[in-house]
Amino acid sequence: MTATLEVAGLSTHFFTRAGVVKAVDGVSFSVQRGQVLGLVGESGSGKTVTGLSIMGLVDRPGRIVSGSIKLAGQELVGLSEKGWRTIRGRKIAMIFQDPMMTLNPVLRIDTQMIETVLAHADVSKDSARERCRQALSRVGIPSPDERLTAYPHQFSGGMRQRVAIAIALLHDPELIIADEPTTALDVTIQAQIIAQVQKLAAETGTAIVWVTHDLAVVSGLSDRLAVMYAGRIIEEGPTAEVLTQPHHPYTAGLLHSLPINNPRGQPLNQIPGSTPSLLRLPPGCPFGPRCTRKQHDCTQAMPPETQGANGVRLRCYHPVAREGAMA
Repeated sequence: MTATLEVAGLSTHFFTRAGVVKAVDGVSFSVQRGQVLGLVGESGSGKTVTGLSIMGLVDRPGRIVSGSIKLAGQELVGLSEKGWRTIRGRKIAMIFQDPMMTLNPVLRIDTQMIETVLAHADVSKDSARERCRQALSRVGIPSPDERLTAYPHQFSGGMRQRVAIAIALLHDPELIIADEPTTALDVTIQAQIIAQVQKLAAETGTAIVWVTHDLAVVSGLSDRLAVMYAGRIIEEGPTAEVLTQPHHPYTAGLLHSLPINNPRGQPLNQIPGSTPSLLRLPPGCPFGPRCTRKQHDCTQAMPPETQGANGVRLRCYHPVAREGAMA
């Protein structure tokens, strides 16, 4: 069965005066129909650029220099702008961290949503309005008819994000890229939106790539988890496997640093050092300078990708032993 999304060897670089920034460097993964993939890592790891690359939204000084992105078997790399207009918003949609990147503050909600429908569907304005009303209901917005006539500033942050999600769902896209859409929301609203996203993925078969730095969010949301560091995926596999038995020292370090895994009253565990500059990556494994398991071979070349029987893909010469992983 063809995956909804297949990314193979994707590299997106930014060509600046200071040098070439390898924001995404050889990333590969796939997402099946109705599946949620969590894409996690620290700020600057390449998560958002990966999402923008899939959407065809990388602009100068950046560009995709190599690799393949296929949506239901259709190659997206090298697609013309005219071709993108037939796909973006209809077959593939993106939910941003700030809903005001989606919503125009000076236009009513109905104006914005109806325009989105009419851009890809040959239907009457009344039919478009009814589709918008149904979309708002699907994401749990009460009194949708009344809400359609409101302006974005009349909504709370959580409500605005729900509207942004409703717009993304208007055409029942095959794929949604969600770039930290719940980061700015309180925990209660966050949980409600996550539950709605899971339900919609199950009901419509939409594949979702959920970009976040919050392991707690993806632990209950995603089917598979991909951990990024310095533009590369260093560990990827079933969410439960990655979170309970991390093999890469970086993944293990992220989990050990969570407050829930620290004794009460003790300083928080943390990964030493800081992320490297993508302009000047260290030789070998980019995590090497921060890794407590580093050996000589780690400084010679980037570890090749290996795959275990448990379905976990890994880039590490000296992985954490199973018995030493998180319980």
